[in-house]
Amino acid sequence: MTESATSKLLNGDICHRTSNGKKASKNGFVKDHSLFEQPQKYRRPRDKNQNVPHNSSLYKKPFVESFEETPLWVAVLTYMGYGILTIFGYLRDFLRHWDIEKCHVARERDEQKDFVPLYQDFENFYTRNLYMRIRDNWNRPICSVPGAKVDLVERVTHDYNWTFEHTGKVVKDVINMGSYNYLGFAENTGACADAALEVTKMYGVGVVSTRCEMGNLDIHEEMEQLVARFLGVESAMAFGMGFATNSMNIPALMGKGCLILSDELNHTSLVLGARLSGSTIRVFKHNNMQSLEKLLRDAIVHGQPRTHRPWKKILIVVEGIYSMEGSIVRLPEVIALKKRYKAYLYLDEAHSIGALGPNGRGVVDYFGLDSKDVDIMMGTFTKSFGAAGGYIGGKKELIDYLRRHSHSAMYATSMSPPVAQQIITSMKIIMGEDGTTLGADRLRQLSQNTTFFRRRLHEMGFIIYGNDDSPVVPLMLYMPAKIGAFGREMLKRNIGTVVVGFPATPIIESRARFCVSAAHTREMLDTALEAISEVGDLLQLKYSRREQALPSLGWMSEESLLQD
Repeated sequence: MTESATSKLLNGDICHRTSNGKKASKNGFVKDHSLFEQPQKYRRPRDKNQNVPHNSSLYKKPFVESFEETPLWVAVLTYMGYGILTIFGYLRDFLRHWDIEKCHVARERDEQKDFVPLYQDFENFYTRNLYMRIRDNWNRPICSVPGAKVDLVERVTHDYNWTFEHTGKVVKDVINMGSYNYLGFAENTGACADAALEVTKMYGVGVVSTRCEMGNLDIHEEMEQLVARFLGVESAMAFGMGFATNSMNIPALMGKGCLILSDELNHTSLVLGARLSGSTIRVFKHNNMQSLEKLLRDAIVHGQPRTHRPWKKILIVVEGIYSMEGSIVRLPEVIALKKRYKAYLYLDEAHSIGALGPNGRGVVDYFGLDSKDVDIMMGTFTKSFGAAGGYIGGKKELIDYLRRHSHSAMYATSMSPPVAQQIITSMKIIMGEDGTTLGADRLRQLSQNTTFFRRRLHEMGFIIYGNDDSPVVPLMLYMPAKIGAFGREMLKRNIGTVVVGFPATPIIESRARFCVSAAHTREMLDTALEAISEVGDLLQLKYSRREQALPSLGWMSEESLLQD
């Protein structure tokens, strides 16, 4: 499927034999035809201005992202906090072992002590002693449409979050700053809901069969044709679960003798799919093109371990928007490397499709690139479209192959018809094929809300990660005690937020993650910002040492397009 590394070397594409006094590697080749200069050591940039494209000729405007360095005193106190929690955790485990303190966690019975452990006791240390103390911040039951505002079922605990009891009360009109409802299509009224209702009356809810048997409906084929047209690719295929779209399709495309180059912050579904494929996996630094190119060059020059045979396929796996960092992939540079080294590119647009670009077509649209330059375009319908499932788009040969070899295509039940109709209706609204400007209005509103929300948080003095145009907004909390405190204090002020800590993030980079939506009004955002500022003062979260916020550059400008 790809040009062999041997032919590349013979053609002089990547390397050539030394003839000018340079020191050659073991196989006699010198690596010096790089697109990006190799750094001595990768470091996260100290401030926003340092994070600029390494090949600026690919961009018309500066590509800037904010990753302000963690203050030293905050890092020290964070490590001390985890250290104290760990010490007390071991003390409590000692008390549980001698039945001085009641143990709520599952463990082996005494008569099974000689068996292979079913419950890995040490591996559950974090869950028992750290996560459980702040567990009330997650899994809160919602009893309304998860739109711009939600209703929460009130619950209490009498055993330090091991179990919960519902009080029977409902917390009304909580501003939802945590859902991936980027374009506001999570609603029970309007064109999408009406169309889904009509389809439910016609087809029912369940298909009770796989696509390859009796579960291939005309509405599924209509949806896939629309997705292909929306993405600008030859063909597309839909799946009932976004996670399985990655984890089950990567193994169908890659196998032994193949190499996967994966961003270090890729989603778990991508990591699982890569591992299940049996391919060799090498990880490059997040969004770091020098790190990626070094791996590509080494792969071409050295080939497979021990045998040094050329790799059968080399696949670069990246995301459009990284859901924990709020950063946007440097797609123009990734494509330049992919073309230079004749590799394949797998782009996961779970968070970027619908949320980026002047037409809502994701990160490819955002940079003004050609979708044909991306070999495998993956995305989900669970966020911007307010539905469920995922898709893969690309050449017709690729999709035909996946229909015959993908586990999620062969064995999974077909997508529910009302879900498929939700996707069709929302996508047509985004494309303007419904005869209204509602889609364009929502895209514009999301861009304005994102710019406003990020700018205000910067002005307040918080450390915010990510790209100015990303609707995913991580606010850094750092210390473990502040994870639970922030979520609880925000809920007291009727703001629903998502807080994240280790192991989902690096141990000293706990954060709150806000997801901006087109459904948020300016009044809602002002209310949320006022509460965030108040809680920030209460918990002393305004760590930023920047003098002033830099102006945001919106993607609506012509300057956001790439040079031809």
